[in-house]
Amino acid sequence: MKVGVITLGCDKNTVDSERYVAQLSDYSAEYTADLHDADVILVNTCGFIDAAKKESIDAMLEAARFKTAGRCQAVVAVGCMIERHKHELVDAMPEVDLFLGSSEMQKLVPELTERGLLGEFSEQLHPGVRLYTGDLPHVRYLKISEGCDHGCAFCAIPLMRGKHRSFALDEIIREAQLLELQGARELNLVAQDLAHYGRDLRNGFKLPELLEALVKETSVPWIRMLYLYSSGITDRLLDVVARENRVLPYLDMPIQHGSDEVLARMRRPERKRTIRDRVAKFRGAVPDVAIRTTCIVGFPGETEAQFEELLEFLEEMQFERVGAFTYSPQEGTRAAQYPDDVHDAVKRERLERLTELQRAITRQRYESRTGRTAHALVDITDLERGVSQGRLPWQADDVDGITHLDESLPPGTLVEVAVEEVVDDYDFQASVIGVAAAVAAKAAPRMARTLPIQQPTIGSYGR
Repeated sequence: MKVGVITLGCDKNTVDSERYVAQLSDYSAEYTADLHDADVILVNTCGFIDAAKKESIDAMLEAARFKTAGRCQAVVAVGCMIERHKHELVDAMPEVDLFLGSSEMQKLVPELTERGLLGEFSEQLHPGVRLYTGDLPHVRYLKISEGCDHGCAFCAIPLMRGKHRSFALDEIIREAQLLELQGARELNLVAQDLAHYGRDLRNGFKLPELLEALVKETSVPWIRMLYLYSSGITDRLLDVVARENRVLPYLDMPIQHGSDEVLARMRRPERKRTIRDRVAKFRGAVPDVAIRTTCIVGFPGETEAQFEELLEFLEEMQFERVGAFTYSPQEGTRAAQYPDDVHDAVKRERLERLTELQRAITRQRYESRTGRTAHALVDITDLERGVSQGRLPWQADDVDGITHLDESLPPGTLVEVAVEEVVDDYDFQASVIGVAAAVAAKAAPRMARTLPIQQPTIGSYGR
């Protein structure tokens, strides 16, 4: 049986999809990137905002077409949107054969076995093994916790993923080592809030200790933090980031708005003063840090003056990158009870203004990084043209642009480059000076413990 996967939404979903495919492979399933050849198509949905829900529905319908255009025997929809809207979707989308929410994934194997689509179980993989389904096997995502305890008025994630649960440190380190064995050169740590890691374990191991353990127990050259609330920026964390050169000077820190009144209605834990103070503290401790944030425009009650205040705050803070989206009410959230009183046309217009402002800020911030040397990780090579595409430490995969390199080098190579210029506002042009770390032949990392062979259930890792 061959399984194809469509993964939507955040990088945490990417991790989940890889685990599902690995679990199915223990029952003779084989991953295929060509959906025409897939007997089962797994659609991992996102339900964060209305645009993501529409994309998920479109993906499910597209997958169902392969029942006639390909060899597909079953379309399985899983993930966050299914967790929230399963009962509605079952009636509305008969094209989908099986709906499983995030909390029901232990049923995936039994359901497909009952349909005669899986073979016999065979113990082959270590626990935590994930089968890569993308294009850059040297860039991997490592989920360190599940769920969220924040009570943001606009967000349905706690309703889809539950309360915050940290994964055991040994389990995370073991998974990181296995990803390294598979060729990982960059580990992107993901969670709803990285800073909450360990608060529920009560064993003294929090995010700084986890970072130190990853540096000690693996040889992965780049370790990147994605999605960290400003309240989690502690002196201990700053010390680790400043001291460990394999922990990249990069911070993905959502602020959502720049007006204290809007932040209060959003039930966000920060205010302008605390955001300003923590950004200054991080930049003071790690001068080369690049900071990415996210903002919502058109939140209920947002006035033109409050939106202007957001723009002024972005000009003041000078973030390297900003991801922005328009507000849409999500059933079950506190904000869904507020009147959605900002017209859609106004939301779109404000989003365009914010995007244009940030484009100029990004270019200015990036220009300040030219005329110097840095390391770059090669992602794609073009042998015919003799060039490569990579990223600098300040550029996260898929969201922060690319760096054009003037030599053709194997993906996963770490090179020293001269950063020459900014291209199209968001990208860099750089010349290769030399190889800092060549791609190794998947040598075993430093493992401090024996790995058991028994495979965990598909619903483990804090679910």
